[in-house]
Amino acid sequence: MSKSIFKKGNRYKIFIHLFFILLTLLFVLPLVMVVSISFSSEAAVTNESLGYSLFPREFSLDAYRKVFKNPESIIDAYILTAFVSVVGTLINVISAGMCGYALSRANFQYKKVVSFIVFFTMLFGGGAIPTYIVYTKYYHLGNSIWIYLLPALNGGAMTILMIRTFCKGIPESLFESAKIDGAKELTIFFKIALPLSKPVIATVAFGGLVGRWNNWATSLVYIRNPKLYTLQYLLQRILNDAQFLKTIAEDSAFVGSGIDLSAVLAEPTETLKYAMCVVAAGPMLLVFPFFQKYFEKGMVVGSVKG
Repeated sequence: MSKSIFKKGNRYKIFIHLFFILLTLLFVLPLVMVVSISFSSEAAVTNESLGYSLFPREFSLDAYRKVFKNPESIIDAYILTAFVSVVGTLINVISAGMCGYALSRANFQYKKVVSFIVFFTMLFGGGAIPTYIVYTKYYHLGNSIWIYLLPALNGGAMTILMIRTFCKGIPESLFESAKIDGAKELTIFFKIALPLSKPVIATVAFGGLVGRWNNWATSLVYIRNPKLYTLQYLLQRILNDAQFLKTIAEDSAFVGSGIDLSAVLAEPTETLKYAMCVVAAGPMLLVFPFFQKYFEKGMVVGSVKG
């Protein structure tokens, strides 16, 4: 077997394998380094003579202790973020799927008008301030969990167009056969169109899931109740507070004040960033393999064909 690899006709495969091995390492090694730094001591990481390493030089859990200093708030943020991500993505996929399926049907009378309206929203938006006024003053969604869910009802223009393009590739004869058998449009959508659209549905679902999991701007603008903070926003506040306290402790005005600031100066900030990356990205890394097999077909067919 080893001899067949080095045959003249197979030598190019060696270079292909080496290329993809090196390419894989370019993606894997940074992740390993992030985990390694998160388990390192602050002194080892900030020491200029040592710096970062693929393996922790001084193993420490200080960064994770800082993150989980108030475990109840972290758990609440995890639960809220998971709920919002799953439910919001489900709403987005169903609404965008229905709209995309309808726009793909040749017998939809207002297809061109609706397609133009959907496409128009990709080019022009209301702006941040008008959106804030509408959501808070008229819809009364401010400081409420609904601000995470209801805006997902529109589905998203790009998502709708991707699903529409994919559904155009489904043979029309399947829909006609179902019509002859007495199936209604909802039955055709859920029993035929949706199962056959798994690649594009999985692609847009994972993209929406990651987007909602990493959402922190909504909490920053609309939320004042700490129990409604998303995980990303809560982690950002923890990091900002730690950096702020350390900056004050390092200020020359406080150095000679006689106040013992050693505990504040010893608090991790650099390793805290990487620990937060692990805490925030961990669940998405576990979910990704379940969607990976659909990506190639869903991205290529759903966005290029037609």
